[in-house]
Amino acid sequence: MSKELENKLKELDIEDFIWVIYIGIIFMSWYSNSLERKYFTQKDELAKRKYREIMICIFIILLIVYLYFLYSAYQDFKELKPNDSDKKKRLVFLSLLGSLFIVISGIIFLYIAFNDDELNVELAFN
Repeated sequence: MSKELENKLKELDIEDFIWVIYIGIIFMSWYSNSLERKYFTQKDELAKRKYREIMICIFIILLIVYLYFLYSAYQDFKELKPNDSDKKKRLVFLSLLGSLFIVISGIIFLYIAFNDDELNVELAFN
């Protein structure tokens, strides 16, 4: 097996693990929505606190995942060869740029999750 194929298979294993993380985040988000609903309908302060803690946890996990994808895109960018097509170079650069923007959005959402004490801002992850 070539080193390139071995690296690609390793990346796919990591991405499989990330899909499991996303499934966990979906269930955490579902539960946090029920807590948010409980806070707004019953003014339950404990539900509000738990909701905020879960949202902070979700966005910390997502930021770590986003950082992995940024690192991976950076590695792809570094491995570009001068004889690679202009199209490949452009697409790899755009992938790196998109990953950077996603990390920035993750940082912003995490900041909001930490600072929105009154749950005034609806947070969603993509």
